[in-house]
Amino acid sequence: MLVGVYLASDRASVGHDTSDPLEELAGLVETAGAEVVGRITQNRPTPDPASYIGQGKVESLKQFVDAADADVVVFDNDLSPAQIRNLEETLGVKVLDRTEIILDIFSARAQTHEARLAVELAQLEYSLPRLKRMWTHLSRMKMGVGMRGPGEKQLETDRRLVEKRINDLRKDLKQIEQRKERAVAARSDRMTVSLVGYTNAGKSTLMNKLTDADVLAEDKLFATLDTRTRRWQLPGWGPVLLSDTVGFIRNLPHNLVASFKATLEETRQADLLIHVADASNPAALDQIAAVYEVLQELGIDEKDTLLALNKVDCVTDPLALESLRTRYPQAVLISAATGDGLPRLASAVGDALSKDFLDLEIHLPASDGKTLAFLAKYGEVLSRTYVEDRTVVHCRLPQKYIGPLRGHEDVQIRPYKGGDLSSSISSNGHVDATPQASVDEVA
Repeated sequence: MLVGVYLASDRASVGHDTSDPLEELAGLVETAGAEVVGRITQNRPTPDPASYIGQGKVESLKQFVDAADADVVVFDNDLSPAQIRNLEETLGVKVLDRTEIILDIFSARAQTHEARLAVELAQLEYSLPRLKRMWTHLSRMKMGVGMRGPGEKQLETDRRLVEKRINDLRKDLKQIEQRKERAVAARSDRMTVSLVGYTNAGKSTLMNKLTDADVLAEDKLFATLDTRTRRWQLPGWGPVLLSDTVGFIRNLPHNLVASFKATLEETRQADLLIHVADASNPAALDQIAAVYEVLQELGIDEKDTLLALNKVDCVTDPLALESLRTRYPQAVLISAATGDGLPRLASAVGDALSKDFLDLEIHLPASDGKTLAFLAKYGEVLSRTYVEDRTVVHCRLPQKYIGPLRGHEDVQIRPYKGGDLSSSISSNGHVDATPQASVDEVA
């Protein structure tokens, strides 16, 4: 039995674009392996401290539970341990909240050692304040001043064990995160693009279409938890690294986001994010906003992002799609399933990656192999010609790598013939490493 309580503070933003506000929770519950037998919603100004929904609604809920022979009641809200305990005593069935369902799905879907550690940490952090209700069957037998019964002793023992395990997991994940940072930094010579988006928006399907990655792609929430990186031959650009990450969801548990920082390291270090949104979903605007909230929590909301409106082949309301296009005029319309719009997406990605590149003609001594290697590693060498004892290299180079070249007196940096970068060339023949105007002109 599904229960959704919508408060005055969030009623305007939760489920306002869909006729069924519990549709997403139903998808979560079905993904977890349960069957939905009923749904109840309630609007309240504030949650009830004892049961979240109020005593009258609890009695009504009990009648629905008994009539439907439900085994579990799942709330589309986060409940306190006391509220869960009170509801279970009245209803006579197990009560779960939204966070517990998401953690259960993550636990079942985690495949790698890193993902399993992250899920275990999130589960323990969620369970720690709820340990007390697990030991209500043990009495607190007072046996003298300062003496506590077996229930209290067991509770304290379990709390110490859980806290120790949490500390151990944090240390292990910190080491994994540091290794991940080094591994990602080692690929700094390649441009990296990361797919982000709401769960089940089609990221894995798009990854498979662009790279033949054979990543698991199912019409389920959180089908993919582990980050996968593949080589993408971007037309007109060359090879880039494309990563597929875990999907986001509305009200994603904060401790789960923190636990998956190592998994999301590819996203944190990416040169460009492709935000994949499901254009066929009536709640597309809410989902786009939820993704930006998670990106903000990760501290990467300022990163360059390209919005791809996916599943346009499944859109049943043309007016809704037109509204999205009006709201996001720079978005690219695609269908990862049919391949429609993927050439436009590749072109847009190439343009976005090029905006920080300068089209240059670099003159250097023919014997300067070190600079040639530097250009080949961090830029794209388009041509190389030799004039007497000098080498002229036509290349595209990220603006941030201009600085190291300016210290070489024998190296001259000029705008490529046909380009208009004169504003970025200083009087000594070197490129100014910080002119925003020249970057815009190249883009």
